[in-house]
Amino acid sequence: MSKFQKKRGKASPEVSTASLPDIIFMLLFFFMVTTVLRDSEMKVEVTTPRATELTKLEKKSLVNYIFIGKPVDKFQKEYGTKARIQLGDKFAGMSDIPLFLERHRSKIPESQHGGIKSSLKIDSDVTMGIVADTKTALRKAGQLLINYSAKKKD
Repeated sequence: MSKFQKKRGKASPEVSTASLPDIIFMLLFFFMVTTVLRDSEMKVEVTTPRATELTKLEKKSLVNYIFIGKPVDKFQKEYGTKARIQLGDKFAGMSDIPLFLERHRSKIPESQHGGIKSSLKIDSDVTMGIVADTKTALRKAGQLLINYSAKKKD
């Protein structure tokens, strides 16, 4: 009789986890490359004017963007070629501005409400009438910090 017996088939081999970090980083890299971070689709053409004295916005999370320009080609049949206002992802009128500002304000902590700015991205060919009306609607809604977007002059 033998004192030592062989253990047969009782132990199963463990799964190797050596390549797990490589797989995780490949997936992370894949999703970083393929994710689109654009908030809204541009429905108006905006060619901002050029300027020399520019300052960069500090906290972009506190900025709400208002685009003013003529509709892009695919929307011109429905909306015409006259300058329009785009708030977020849709065309809007002057009466929609207070609600747009309130929605943005509700997403931001109350302690930072004083730093909320409205950035006007206006096409250089737009007449000042719609810009003045937009500024008046912003003022009536209590939004007094306004920024005009421009590109740096060469």
